[in-house]
Amino acid sequence: MPQQIALGLPTVSTERRSGAGIEGMSEVEFQRSDRLAAIREGTLASIHSWELVTAVDGPGTRMTVFFNGCPLRCVYCHNPDTFFMKDGHDVTLDELVARMKRYRGVFRATGGGITLSGGEVLMQPVFVEHLLQRAKAMGIHTALDTSGFLGANASDEFLENVDLVLLDVKSGIPDVYKRLTTRELQPTIDFGDRLERLGIRIWIRFVVVPGWSDGYENVERVADIVERWPDSVERVEVLPFHNMGQDKWDALGLDYQLRDVSAPDKRVVERVRDQFAARGLRTY
Repeated sequence: MPQQIALGLPTVSTERRSGAGIEGMSEVEFQRSDRLAAIREGTLASIHSWELVTAVDGPGTRMTVFFNGCPLRCVYCHNPDTFFMKDGHDVTLDELVARMKRYRGVFRATGGGITLSGGEVLMQPVFVEHLLQRAKAMGIHTALDTSGFLGANASDEFLENVDLVLLDVKSGIPDVYKRLTTRELQPTIDFGDRLERLGIRIWIRFVVVPGWSDGYENVERVADIVERWPDSVERVEVLPFHNMGQDKWDALGLDYQLRDVSAPDKRVVERVRDQFAARGLRTY
């Protein structure tokens, strides 16, 4: 089972600096200004949690870091407490680098590494780029778990330090995608096209949500998209919907639209896998 660890209280210094504030600014306002500056500089991030997992989120044993903040509002999200950056814990770059360093031996032994997830990891691209650079300097395998919606936030130079992208293609029909996420599909396709051009490995993830994404034609359109990236896509992971996030939605006072939706029938899941496999895609 994954070992999930809350990251605790903010680690950024809130020490008052005499004479350093802006005239008329309160101490709290000054601290908030310092925090925003650190986030912009990429030395501080808003993090939900991290966990050690094996055979999930990429190859080998991995340290998966969940960043707070996401522009999508997926109806099946099981971590709605990552929607907003303000709800995370402040963690410094040096602290996460120290955590990575601690597990280098495990990563080497298992062929693992780090996976940066969310929320949406590309909401905090400067910090993530610094973290990826530090990881590669230590010889650690790197992966991003992303919807690709904010793919424009990752420059080609940024992506030079990414070994693998776990790309969530949530729908192949634009209207279905927007219904699922409140956002547009095209940025995900554009990001996948860039990954293909740059030769970066891709693992596709597709969630089967009964009545939402499981339609035969929708799956065919997802497969059409995935076929755009023949040199990059190594596998397609078909993931059955579960409603384990419902309690979080309720606790946050949010409208959970899938309250009465059950997990998909196994026969439907196998039909979806067969649709991808029929295109010659390695499917799990």
